[in-house]
Amino acid sequence: MLLPVLLLGCATQPGGFTDDVAFMKKHTEIILLKKGKAAVAVAPDYQGRVMTSAINRKTGDGFGWINRPVIETGVLPESERKGKLEEHIHIFGGEERFWLGPEGGQFGFYFKPGSEFVFEDWTTPAAIDTEPFELVVKSADRAVFRRDCELTNYSGTVFTMGIERTVRLLDADAVEDSINQSVPQGVEFVAFETDNRLTNRGKTAWKAETGLPSIWLLGHFSPSPSTTIVIPFESGPERALGPKVNGTYFGKVPPEYLTVEDDVLFFRGDGTRRGKIGVSPERSKGVAGSYDAEGQVLTLLTYNQQAAPNGFVNSMWEFQKEPYKGDVINSYNDGSPAPGKPPLGPFYELETSSPAAALKPGETMQHIQQTMHFHGSEEALEPLARNILGVGLQDIKTVNQTGSNRK
Repeated sequence: MLLPVLLLGCATQPGGFTDDVAFMKKHTEIILLKKGKAAVAVAPDYQGRVMTSAINRKTGDGFGWINRPVIETGVLPESERKGKLEEHIHIFGGEERFWLGPEGGQFGFYFKPGSEFVFEDWTTPAAIDTEPFELVVKSADRAVFRRDCELTNYSGTVFTMGIERTVRLLDADAVEDSINQSVPQGVEFVAFETDNRLTNRGKTAWKAETGLPSIWLLGHFSPSPSTTIVIPFESGPERALGPKVNGTYFGKVPPEYLTVEDDVLFFRGDGTRRGKIGVSPERSKGVAGSYDAEGQVLTLLTYNQQAAPNGFVNSMWEFQKEPYKGDVINSYNDGSPAPGKPPLGPFYELETSSPAAALKPGETMQHIQQTMHFHGSEEALEPLARNILGVGLQDIKTVNQTGSNRK
């Protein structure tokens, strides 16, 4: 069953979708998927990453945040990365990229064995940072990518992996099936789906005691002072369901950035302070969102919730007592990683993860996510927000303006 994860975001790039695509094509291969006026731009060399999309590819804005300086410079040789951000990650941007979890902890893939859980030692594996995925199938509205790789986790366990990723545009019927209602009159949209599969290509089973990977999808969106992330969650006592939110990934998020009520939280997506939050599978309703009051664009994500007998991986940057008590939905607000250092973007992210993949040789785990951008008046978008988020647009704007609970 596909359950929705809502984001209400804004078109992010000055110059529009056409300008974004023309710029990217100067520096990397771009595959343009089309359906009617809508289009999605995909980059094979960036791991089949969806860079941006548009409701109207000729006159409309692009929805993905793209990092033009990094795209223009390209992948730096190893000898030129020392002391630069590219020593840790090449931030090309893009509204949905394929990653693998966990990030930190004794089973993390982003810290070498024996290193410390600090930014200086954090490095994104090349297979999901600088190395391309192979394009194996392409049609007008669909592209399929594959990649085989080996990754070693913090504990020294080697994983031989096969990755397959399919990106396709969605029509109106698929969109309405996902949101379980008709698209309101006066609302335009562009929607795409990615089908992501992880296979154990090795000769031994992946076991919890030596670490398990997961599929991790992250979207870059442009921040603004009027952007507020919204995640409804199951109400109930912590003794039964655990904390309402994990707000301590990079230090505790201050109250002016995070408002937590009985069954919903509001998190700023303004790109001014680095912080990350997460919602557990016990609390999650399969729904998250953000709203940029100026852009009047609603972005809806859905993903395939599935059984998780081995839990969800924990990406906290620490030695973990419970490495499989991680979150299923995350949101990140960018900012300076250390005093005096520039932000990575800035941008904000919304993320979903698959369960931990305890796969035998030849077995595969699948994680599907759909991204749908809707544009229209607030009156037209209001039913979508209320039906899926459980709060109205005015409620979201009020919290953004006051930084406190609704009255």
